[in-house]
Amino acid sequence: MEQLEFFDLLSPCIGVCQANNKGYCKGCFRHRDERFNWLTMSPRQQRDVIRLCQDRKRRILATARKKQKELQLDTQPEPQNTLKLDPKE
Repeated sequence: MEQLEFFDLLSPCIGVCQANNKGYCKGCFRHRDERFNWLTMSPRQQRDVIRLCQDRKRRILATARKKQKELQLDTQPEPQNTLKLDPKE
């Protein structure tokens, strides 16, 4: 049995409205078709789009964190070898 909808779902738009290289909005993470057809979608379709957007955002942020961590590792200086092999030193 489907849940009754008493309220319209608000658009996830936050006013950034710039597409990334894969065609997803950098602000709300919707694809172009999802943005243009939002008002004609059923509440179930809108909920599905919101779920997809949340998944996309998580993936994009995880990838960005991974790249940031790799950059930090690349810029760290090499550890200095402090082990003295000659006991006279």
